[in-house]
Amino acid sequence: MLDVCLAGTGGMMPLTYRHLTCLLLRHEGSQLLIDCGEGTQIALRKRGWSFNPIDYILFTHFHADHISGLIGLLLSIGNSERKEPVTLVGPRGLKQVVESLRIIAPELPFELEFMELSGVNQESLRLGAFEITAFKARHRIPCFGYTVDISRKGRFQVEQAQALGLPVQLWNPLQKGNTVEFEGETYYPEMVMGPPRKGLRVSYCTDSRPTDNIVEGARGADLFICEGMYGERGSEQRAAEHKHMNFAEAASLARAAAVKELWLTHFSPAMNHPEEFAEVAREIFPNTVVGKDGLSKILKFEEE
Repeated sequence: MLDVCLAGTGGMMPLTYRHLTCLLLRHEGSQLLIDCGEGTQIALRKRGWSFNPIDYILFTHFHADHISGLIGLLLSIGNSERKEPVTLVGPRGLKQVVESLRIIAPELPFELEFMELSGVNQESLRLGAFEITAFKARHRIPCFGYTVDISRKGRFQVEQAQALGLPVQLWNPLQKGNTVEFEGETYYPEMVMGPPRKGLRVSYCTDSRPTDNIVEGARGADLFICEGMYGERGSEQRAAEHKHMNFAEAASLARAAAVKELWLTHFSPAMNHPEEFAEVAREIFPNTVVGKDGLSKILKFEEE
């Protein structure tokens, strides 16, 4: 399963009732954070998740409302007695940006590892159990969306293992992907495992105009989290001028990408009650949820 928490939903500036952009994913004890705006620490404390297991932090781009909370968060991770490295992923220049910010936090009890994206339309990364696809968005500066996949192995074929004459004590290593030797023969996992089953997919994109690249990046997602900077009808020109999207444009992307569910986020500070514009999106994509700080969901694998 995959825990999803939309910790912060604000754009541009924090409000007393809305923290800046932050998404947290948790799977098998490992946590992955996308964006880290001001107030991220408080938002995560409200959710009750520990800082210690944050293994990966991904950045869409380097505007302050997406990265200004990083240094405080790193200090809190350090205070949680973490010793293992934390991996940071983002556009080119990531290391320079982070090291510049770290002038006020020069010492951490763990190493930072940097992965800078090459800038191609789509790029694949493997971070532990998280399979990441970074896809280019269209903003004022280089910006990326991220799709996170959790794959699922096929079922263990008991009959096939028995037909091969493999003793029960060798079944578990094969299930875990290991090759085993038995009576002079080598046995591989694919000899006893069925085809891969459907996994889980979450896609996240903020600060962009609509593009085909986003549609392809979010294709078939169980959950698509997309910015809706403006909610009202007829706000397309204003959104275009600022290189953002409105509710209707985000919903159109969700429909085109054939996702299961859309969460809207990254709201303008001038939009006090984004839920008032929910029907604008739902007319285009009915399964739309207007996000709020702390919105959470547990995605589970389909049962066969």
